[in-house]
Amino acid sequence: MSPRVILVGVPGAGKSTVGRLLAERLGVAFRDTDEDVAAAEGRSVADIFVDEGEGYFRERERGSVATALREHDGVLALGGGAVLDPGTRALLRSHPTVWLQVGAAAGARRVGLDVPRPVLLGNVRGRLASLLAERGPYYAEVSRVVVDTDGRDPGEVADEVLRRLAETEEDV
Repeated sequence: MSPRVILVGVPGAGKSTVGRLLAERLGVAFRDTDEDVAAAEGRSVADIFVDEGEGYFRERERGSVATALREHDGVLALGGGAVLDPGTRALLRSHPTVWLQVGAAAGARRVGLDVPRPVLLGNVRGRLASLLAERGPYYAEVSRVVVDTDGRDPGEVADEVLRRLAETEEDV
């Protein structure tokens, strides 16, 4: 078993929104590894970060991603920082992974200024720019397809993801 599509990108890229649309169009289930970690812990990702720290969260995330890659055959959205783990990147190389790319300004507009996302505390736009610089090479490393989401409707993005994956001859 293997996911049909895996979505990666920084917060605000549209992984959850586009992922749900893709799942609907493909007639499969949608799964988000951040939601998996939160459910397993019985608390929000923000609370895990505050109570236990990022290291603790990343350990849980690593396990959640590995499990989802083995068990889920639908559309899978990974938390934005999942690609920081070298083991996770190695696992993703054999899967149809799509980087939903977003600029810092568009991403900041999407997540807003009052959303409890621990990696975006403070200057949301500045933090997104930093995350893009830090994580961009990792997203590029694991992705077979890159789709720009700036200024685009989620339905348009979902259509492009499907088209681009079909062009790469992936079994979508």
